[in-house]
Amino acid sequence: MANILISGASIAGTSAAYWLRRHGFTVTVVERAPAVRAGGYKVDIRGAALRVIERMGLMDAVRARATDMRVATHYDAAGKKVATMDADLFGGRTGDDVEIMRGDLNELLYELTRDEVEYVFDDSITAVAEDGTVTFERSLPRAFDLVVGADGAHSNVRGLAFGPEERFVRHLGHYISICSVPDPLGLDREEAVHAAPGRTANVYSTRQDDGVARAAFIWSSPALVYDHRDVERQKELLAEAMSGMRWEVPRLLDAVREADDLYFDAVCQIRMDRWSKGRVVLLGDAAYCASPASGQGTSLAIVGAYVLAGELAAGRGPEGYERELRGFVAANQALADANLKGMVIPSRLALWFQLAMIRLLPRLPGRDRVVERVAGPIRQAANAITLKDYME
Repeated sequence: MANILISGASIAGTSAAYWLRRHGFTVTVVERAPAVRAGGYKVDIRGAALRVIERMGLMDAVRARATDMRVATHYDAAGKKVATMDADLFGGRTGDDVEIMRGDLNELLYELTRDEVEYVFDDSITAVAEDGTVTFERSLPRAFDLVVGADGAHSNVRGLAFGPEERFVRHLGHYISICSVPDPLGLDREEAVHAAPGRTANVYSTRQDDGVARAAFIWSSPALVYDHRDVERQKELLAEAMSGMRWEVPRLLDAVREADDLYFDAVCQIRMDRWSKGRVVLLGDAAYCASPASGQGTSLAIVGAYVLAGELAAGRGPEGYERELRGFVAANQALADANLKGMVIPSRLALWFQLAMIRLLPRLPGRDRVVERVAGPIRQAANAITLKDYME
């Protein structure tokens, strides 16, 4: 098996491209967008994923682009500061964990691979035949030994090989939306948060943002019916969900109407009994999306790419990849439900209690135990795999 096509030039796809080339495979990446996607939101790299980044020789570059967030501040409806906490604790980060903008990480991975990997932009797969012939929207058909679907939770490749998305989605009862906005508060590496029962708004600016902030909204909701490519309808749904919230929310929603990089999706997971079928194997969110609530989607993509390439090179194929990764995926998907309880608070009483705990935390005699209760499960899940050295 020598000639591999990857669908998707995001974190999973570019990471897989790197490791597959290191193992001697010929790699082509096809991406629907006209270029590698820039911008995006901040993501965490933890545990085993850090060890993969180290083996790629990217650790210094990743740390140089870390967000350097300092503090998370909670505001009430009138704009008064009501609680603050360390940004790393707010994000569940401990030890060597790194937070970086998604676009920055993707750029580093692309630059690492662009000279040895064929990238085909502005195109998409339309069919994969049993003999490995792949047809495209724009390019001529080509033959590949394996197709890797690394094209996200709404994977086109998964739909072609496994059937409708609805068969594999576990909806977690929430939606999330993120986009770039003008910085409304002059933030300096700060998260600014306002929560109401069932809804949370967050705006943050990293050290690289220079007057630009990211507005993030998450709220409780049953499943919605909408077109994933109808951005204007998504903006309407977001405005409806946040209607009546005070603080900076009305101003943020005004800015959202002008945004050209809106991310809007259900907080959901992809659960599949198998990740490969015929000449297709799925990677990252396409196979095992853990949802943004897990905080581990990026780490799963990085580790999954490393393991998939290594198992293919070792001759154990997609089956070996699944055996190595299943436990790691299960541990990280399990984080989402617990994390959501802290991200979206269901009642005013529960919200009051949460803010009171944040204010008291620095003075609590059992502070370290409280911190461990938050960060411990994330750290354990992030390290729930023993990485093989496939380059020996």
